[in-house]
Amino acid sequence: MSEPGPGLAGALALIADVPDFPEPGILFKDITPLLADHTALTAVIGALAAAGRDDSGRPVVDKVLGMESRGFILGAPVALALGVGFVPVRKAGKLPRETYAVSYALEYGEATLEVHRDALEPGDRVLLVDDVLATGGTAKATMELVEHCGASVHAVAMLMELGFLPGRDAIGDVPLTCLLTV
Repeated sequence: MSEPGPGLAGALALIADVPDFPEPGILFKDITPLLADHTALTAVIGALAAAGRDDSGRPVVDKVLGMESRGFILGAPVALALGVGFVPVRKAGKLPRETYAVSYALEYGEATLEVHRDALEPGDRVLLVDDVLATGGTAKATMELVEHCGASVHAVAMLMELGFLPGRDAIGDVPLTCLLTV
């Protein structure tokens, strides 16, 4: 992928640092100023969608999966930009029909993600979209859900990556696009 242009660089500059949120010692990255700016949001959606295109610009994915909850905000417009459907990956108990579920470890406990069993067709190629890659637990669990459906992960696209954490290791050999590394 090419280097971000001034439009994307300007968009990423809108991410605000909020010290000591949600607890002392944490530097929170607030994406709401970026989301509120149409030009910035358009640049980010275009850059994330590029991970689902081939070199000629044609979409090469059948669906975009967005992980709860900010992955919904970014993933749905990425799906629209690619001309494909959007699939939400939700926390346990939030989807109304039969689901596949994958549990994974958190720093203090466990979380479970679910996807509808009929959300993907066997053979579908999917793009995973979320806001932050940290330890990679959410992305890895989502990749497992995709496999349960008989589909495959074409690529993972993240707004930002926390470079001091091992998230990339959890992704493995799947192509990864991160627009910003902090």
